[in-house]
Amino acid sequence: MKPVPTPTPDTRDWFDRIDAGELTVPRCAACGSFFLYPRSSCPRCGARSVELVPAAGTGVLLSFVVNHRGPAGFEAPYALGVVALAEGPRLTGVVRTDRPDRLEVDAPVRVAFEERGERRVVCFDLEEATA
Repeated sequence: MKPVPTPTPDTRDWFDRIDAGELTVPRCAACGSFFLYPRSSCPRCGARSVELVPAAGTGVLLSFVVNHRGPAGFEAPYALGVVALAEGPRLTGVVRTDRPDRLEVDAPVRVAFEERGERRVVCFDLEEATA
């Protein structure tokens, strides 16, 4: 079976929301900065007034690698990408596509969720091109 995250006290609420099909981003109520990974204090100003806010669920592909020999549970080839979310933070996840050889940096993506047992994980789908 594919791996699933093990939440910590600081990340439990974030992962619970992912399990519910909602992507959120931590935001500092003091300075307004968005950040990932979830933690109890702001990495920018140190304030402990952190809240989870709904994310737009969109972003752009900053970098990716196409794996041709994956670990158990992963059907190769598959792409793992670093995505800049619309809110600014970067998040890594599988980019779901039938043609990983056609991926390009700056491609628009939308968040999706993959069920893995009782958990869900964040992944990304390519946005459809508009003509």
